[in-house]
Amino acid sequence: MRRSSYFLPILKENPTEAQIVSHRLMLRGGMVRQSAAGIYTWLPLGLRVLRRIERIVREEQDAAGCQELLMPTIQPAELWRESGRYDVYGKEMLRITDRHEREMLFGPTNEELITDIFRQAVKSYRDLPKLLYHIQWKFRDEIRPRFGVMRGREFLMKDSYSFDLDYAGAKRAYNKMFVAYLRTFARMDLKAIPMKAESGPIGGDMSHEFIILADTGETEVFCDRSLIEYDVLRDSVDFDGDLEPYIKRWTQYYAATSDKHDPAAFAALPVERRVTARGIEIGHIFYFGKKYSEAMKATVTGPNGEAVAVEMGSYGIGVSRLVGGIIEANHDDAGIVWPKSVAPFQVGIINLKPGDADCDAASQETYRKLNESGVETFLDDLNESPGSKFATMDLIGLPWQIVIGPRGLKKGIVELKERRSGKREELSTESALSRVLS
Repeated sequence: MRRSSYFLPILKENPTEAQIVSHRLMLRGGMVRQSAAGIYTWLPLGLRVLRRIERIVREEQDAAGCQELLMPTIQPAELWRESGRYDVYGKEMLRITDRHEREMLFGPTNEELITDIFRQAVKSYRDLPKLLYHIQWKFRDEIRPRFGVMRGREFLMKDSYSFDLDYAGAKRAYNKMFVAYLRTFARMDLKAIPMKAESGPIGGDMSHEFIILADTGETEVFCDRSLIEYDVLRDSVDFDGDLEPYIKRWTQYYAATSDKHDPAAFAALPVERRVTARGIEIGHIFYFGKKYSEAMKATVTGPNGEAVAVEMGSYGIGVSRLVGGIIEANHDDAGIVWPKSVAPFQVGIINLKPGDADCDAASQETYRKLNESGVETFLDDLNESPGSKFATMDLIGLPWQIVIGPRGLKKGIVELKERRSGKREELSTESALSRVLS
């Protein structure tokens, strides 16, 4: 993509309304624009990141045996009355009435709707288990939306739902999602720590939230260093096997947030293994048994011919919230530092002198070779000062920068910069391409 034709409205100054790093950098870097309080338009650069995160989430859900569907954003109020949550949920739920005076709502979550879909289609225990998911926009009317996409009113969320005949099956589904979440976040270069959590309005008695460490996090975290240092992607996970030993490996080590902190347990750890940090919640999983199936009569015929209310769980990942969370965990004074797996482009080419025949030719040839090799590349071909170009490229945080200028070309070299380390090297164009492609 050429910057001269790309819609990238960069802001030079920090917006006064942005209170946290991710909000500032997303606005300055031309990723989002606020449409109303807590509601954002995703501009091309931000949408590319959102789609990359969505793809990783989808791939790991599929690998765990989930099947994707797509539920609507608008739901009938009658389903929520069946479950008993319509009058309990609170003002966060946006209630609406259609032209025929039917009560509807903009879904904040989908337990009722997926239970209704299930009960209409599945009648026998032989059709279990089922793991279903979708990635869809949600709306919760926060009283004070703030922190940009970290706590907005409209947000993109992956929510999956499990249906099983008994507790053993439900626990197995829970374990599948537990492991899938660890792998999902690790693929984004995030160290996610599972913490026991309250279930809140979702219901149930078994729940974990997944927290990533970031200096700007809203929650104080106390944990064992082994939870941070372990590489979950080195394991070949058999989702059809027994995952309980894997789960125990993660839950046997001390981890707590400030409101659930046990100072004595934390002090019992060796000093070198104690970590006190800040964290951001990016995912939450729940087992809630028969809370919805009994209320909404979602039953199957059991092995002995009896009607059995199914065991259920739900599992959420804030896809749009993750964009902000990743930035909070990956930035410096100059801007965003994207992990390669979610970066909007892998390489940024800076043409220091547009209009110069040699610079234009070298930039275009490098751009062509990278794209033909399958490397998504952003070419800054605007006629701006070098300082402005460098600042913009650091701000948007692409993993690699290739700087092409007339002086370097006379010596047969370009400059290659790795954004994360800041390391700069003068190399031949071919060597720079080889380094990036490797």
